[in-house]
Amino acid sequence: MAKKLYVGSLSYGTTEETLRNAFSQVGTVESATVIIDKMSGRSKGFGFVEMSTEEEAQAAIEMWNGKELDGRKLVVNEARPMEARPPRREGGGGFNRNRSGGFGGGERRNTW
Repeated sequence: MAKKLYVGSLSYGTTEETLRNAFSQVGTVESATVIIDKMSGRSKGFGFVEMSTEEEAQAAIEMWNGKELDGRKLVVNEARPMEARPPRREGGGGFNRNRSGGFGGGERRNTW
């Protein structure tokens, strides 16, 4: 059964192909993913590698954890399941929901 690994402290220049090639030295890589920031299109500095067996995953951790790839020391460990997060609040982020103007009531205009 395939085992997913977390790979942290990646160089921003590390690609999925680089990650796949590095981890394939240990065994069969089912998948290699570098997580990309949606806004900037740049790597977030971490990714995931799925090895085909538990033994290969353990060997990959032993080989790559603390070792350098593309100029950065990697952090490699078993990936944990994604934790459930509370749902995001509705709305546009701080705008006045009742659409009142915010410039006072307006009753006293031109009362001189």
